Amino acid sequence: MISKHFARALFCALAAAPIPALAQTWPARPVTLIVPAPPGGGTDVFARQLAEMVEPVIRQKIVVENKAGAGGTLGTTQLVAAKPDGYTLGFIWNSPLTSSPHTLKVSYTPDSYRALMSIGYSSYVLCASPEFPASNAAEFIAQLKANSGKFTYGNDGVGGTMQLGAERVFRKLGTRVRAIPFGGAGETAKNFLGGHVNFYGGSLPPIIPHVKAGKAKCLLLTSAGDNEALPAAKGLDAIGLGAEETVLWWGLFAPAGLPEDLAATIEKTFSEAAATPKFRDAMEKLGGVQRVYDAKKTGELVRSELAALGEVAEAIGLKKN
Repeated sequence: MISKHFARALFCALAAAPIPALAQTWPARPVTLIVPAPPGGGTDVFARQLAEMVEPVIRQKIVVENKAGAGGTLGTTQLVAAKPDGYTLGFIWNSPLTSSPHTLKVSYTPDSYRALMSIGYSSYVLCASPEFPASNAAEFIAQLKANSGKFTYGNDGVGGTMQLGAERVFRKLGTRVRAIPFGGAGETAKNFLGGHVNFYGGSLPPIIPHVKAGKAKCLLLTSAGDNEALPAAKGLDAIGLGAEETVLWWGLFAPAGLPEDLAATIEKTFSEAAATPKFRDAMEKLGGVQRVYDAKKTGELVRSELAALGEVAEAIGLKKN
């Protein structure tokens, strides 16, 4: 029979022994990566390439699940409702986090999820027809100011990141350009080329082939810096508005409540993969710019952009009640 003294000593020894951290055993089974976008787009492509690079490191399968709908808010809602154990993560572009909450009814806030890292960004761009009387960003802005309210620009949806990002710039310039929404950047490009709007407003991939074919000239980016994919277009730094940057960016997120040690492990694993030359090349093929941010900086980016775009949405009458 075990004595009371021995039992007490055994209990104290077990209590003092270090408990293995979750990060030391993660992952013991496949990881689900929710992508709130359809297959084949830039978000989906980057998610799958990143997963492919991380799988050999963690020695487990990463199952990508496309949960498209409601501008990305459907999949994001499913992510925040998941158990915060590291086995359900989300690869999300910024719109469901920083623009959609202002115009759609969503059940989450930045407190509902945890940022883990982000991979980089791609500029939005404003492009004109070859005949438009401006050959650079400064001349383009001069035309906008001299003709406030007369021009139209296509965008990929009311209250989307492209529209709010463009309006953020127009407000600072003190001019107005009428927004015409379409069902995506591809449709925007088609209507722009058909002469239904004065300017193309959208992501880079759909317009780059037309620039190369001489059917469009891109003049102003919504990023602070330039983009090598469109050397004639200038970033906002060139016109003194770098602080108004709004870009399309992508990050890795988890449900709120993910333990600190596990969050640090996942952040390190995915960040190292995203920082490789191989992943940089994959991003550049789609007009992306590699810029790996840690969890803290990614979280700060979400909150600052959410606030800035909220001000724009309210100013132009798009913010929901």
